[in-house]
Amino acid sequence: MGRGKLRIYLGAAPGVGKTYAMLSEAHRRVERGTDCAVAFVEHHDRPRTEVMLHGLEQIPRKELVHRGSVFTEMDVDAVLHRAPAVALVDELAHTNVPGSRNAKRWQDVEELLAAGINVVSTVNIQHLESLGDVVESITGIRQRETVPDEVVRRADQIELVDMSPQALRRRMAHGNIYQPDKVDAALSNYFRPGNLTALRELALLWVADRVDEYLTEYRSQHKVSTIWGSRERIVVGLTGGPEGRTLIRRAARLAEKGAGGEVLAVYIARSDGLTSASPKELAVQRTLVEDLGGTFHHVVGDDIPAALLDFARGVNATQIILGSSRRKAWQYVFGPGVGATVARESGPDLDVHIVTHDEVAKGRGLPVARGARLGRTRIVAGWLTGVLGPVVLALLLNSVRLGLANDMLLFLTLTVAAALLGGLFPALASAAFGSLLLNYYYTPPLHRLTIADPKNIVAIAIFVGVAVSVASVVDLAARRTHQAARLRAESEILSFLAGSVLRGETSLEALLERVRETFGMESAALLERTSEVDPWTCAGSVGLSAPVARPDDADVDVPAGDHMALALSGRVLPASDRRVLAAFAAQAAVVLDRQRLQQEAEQARALAEGNRIRTALLAAVSHDLRTPLAGIKASVTSLRSDDVEWSEEDRAELLAAIEEGADRLDHLVGNLLDMSRLQTGTVTPLIREVDLDEVVPMALGGVPEDSVELDIPESLPIVAVDAGLLERAVANLVENAVKYSSLGTPVLVSASALADRVEVRVVDRGPGVPDDAKERIFEPFQRHGDAPRGAGVGLGLAVARGFAEAMGGTLNAEDTPGGGLTMVLTLRAVQGRQDPARLAEAERQTT
Repeated sequence: MGRGKLRIYLGAAPGVGKTYAMLSEAHRRVERGTDCAVAFVEHHDRPRTEVMLHGLEQIPRKELVHRGSVFTEMDVDAVLHRAPAVALVDELAHTNVPGSRNAKRWQDVEELLAAGINVVSTVNIQHLESLGDVVESITGIRQRETVPDEVVRRADQIELVDMSPQALRRRMAHGNIYQPDKVDAALSNYFRPGNLTALRELALLWVADRVDEYLTEYRSQHKVSTIWGSRERIVVGLTGGPEGRTLIRRAARLAEKGAGGEVLAVYIARSDGLTSASPKELAVQRTLVEDLGGTFHHVVGDDIPAALLDFARGVNATQIILGSSRRKAWQYVFGPGVGATVARESGPDLDVHIVTHDEVAKGRGLPVARGARLGRTRIVAGWLTGVLGPVVLALLLNSVRLGLANDMLLFLTLTVAAALLGGLFPALASAAFGSLLLNYYYTPPLHRLTIADPKNIVAIAIFVGVAVSVASVVDLAARRTHQAARLRAESEILSFLAGSVLRGETSLEALLERVRETFGMESAALLERTSEVDPWTCAGSVGLSAPVARPDDADVDVPAGDHMALALSGRVLPASDRRVLAAFAAQAAVVLDRQRLQQEAEQARALAEGNRIRTALLAAVSHDLRTPLAGIKASVTSLRSDDVEWSEEDRAELLAAIEEGADRLDHLVGNLLDMSRLQTGTVTPLIREVDLDEVVPMALGGVPEDSVELDIPESLPIVAVDAGLLERAVANLVENAVKYSSLGTPVLVSASALADRVEVRVVDRGPGVPDDAKERIFEPFQRHGDAPRGAGVGLGLAVARGFAEAMGGTLNAEDTPGGGLTMVLTLRAVQGRQDPARLAEAERQTT
């Protein structure tokens, strides 16, 4: 049978009508023929709610006696035996009376769901565990009954039961929620309009977030690519320039105008090498957007408008904010620009805002690709200028006679233009082709490749020389400009790298991600091996789920130390990029070494802690070991004395003292040895399937028979534990509880089953422990309050928790309702493993 479905009615405050709505749904389901039963519904003497219970089957509750009073709780066994299709369970966050099957009602609901029963329940927003501090700051009241957020988030359906604060206060004033004698106090305290408004906003926002999760999951499953404007999501396109801060602040103001608005800043990095943005400026903008509650994203893409639109549609954005172009008017000949392209291709479902800023039209809108080679477009334009340009110019000059000198200057201009666009070789081709055209058309004899006048030969030679020289100088200047731009980019990246080293902020994964984004690669991995004959192992990787196994398999590999290599996959990088890549590789090796040094430092701290424990051990047991030894020594000396004739009663008393001292000494030494094993990590549990009722009774041998009340149901699942460690842990817990429990009040040892766990609860009625000391009592050599020296060295609870964690369980302390302390030992249950004979017997007893 599959798991049941959970439907929750969520309200902002008591009295909004959650229970009424749940009962109304139950009546609708019964009318449709659904098997529906009331497992637990509390009407709180509200007439309208009580009337809604009529006509619905109610499963009898279980009566429990607590501190002389009789309470009723949901009978989980009865509900499981009845097994309705739908069970109504009110007040999901309710704390059950001690002695119940589970401590919390949501744990009861988990059992019903695991049994395949659909559950409809209710809860108020103030009972969600994560909102406890917020609710206390609003209302001044700390909610003691809470339910983990994850339990509510896992619900298949969540329905908000909403009511305005004014309507709720009217219901309160009319006596529909509380008794008349409590109305005035409630209206002037918890039910103030401000409190109710704040709680209502919490409920609305929490449900909105849950609905957004549902929507994202649905869009992903159904591969929906169109934008659904259910929430304002504003994407900010960043270029790395200073105007990015203005755009981020503008987007934040727009997001504040609509409830639940989000800001997502994205920087598109080209995949052709080093990025053209300043890492420092991008770091500042990342910090700014995160401080304003947004998120920063780094995306690699050659087509910036397409990458930006793909990102916006992928996150279901509704608006895009871009800055006005920084290009001058003449620079638009290279294209319409990113803003115009995005606005044209965004479609009707995505709004594009162009925001003005201080950098508009300052001529920095076409950044040079730092360190990159000339693009194909520029090279083609250079060759066209160098080859076709002289032909066009010759045709024009044939109709106009300007003289040989002017003709040479015009052809020289074309050569310079070819050098600026395509580099040296198109310029050389232009010079050679231009000299032939000058010879053929403009030097006598015309239309022949000969020159009659020697002066013209000198002029043509000078033209070729000047053209080649100018082309060389222009090409050299362009290459130096590119080199300077590359060096600037490298210096910025290396500066970022050095800063991260000094601050110690960069983890290995973050550094590898930085490498991958910087060079536009698909994956980056740091490989290492201990010697030349050992295989390569991956010390860290980002990108593809399966990194390369050897440096030879990668597109780019750079050595990082004697036996390490940085391997990148995606494309082959030019040699000019490997210098910065080598710095990244060296930094990756340093980061890996630092991580290992940190691990060694942690091990050293553990050793130092062990030494501290041993020192404390010697100091703590110097008296506690002597006390039982002194008693044993005195009793033995008395028995061996020939001066006194001991009676049988005296001899028996002395022997009993010897036995008691030996038992105390054995218990003390056992705890010391256990703590030593825990501190050194030598506890190796032998996990096997065990029945609790076989182990727990054996742990009660060290306490008086009438001091413990045992409640271990036979229908509990089998647990996966080490029987010996479990017995020692329970024995320590029980001995501690008996020691501090009130005289004449037995300690309760009970067990109950959760979804995949079993809880053993040791409940005492002693003085209890304050909240700030509940964790401290589990530390070695800690004894709470004014415990006498003879009470032990304070290792019992520390050993018990150590054994619990070694078996994969947990041990925590809780307050006992009505006073005292409850130790909760949680163990792993073996799924689907229960004794059939026990199940049959338990079912027979419930029927």
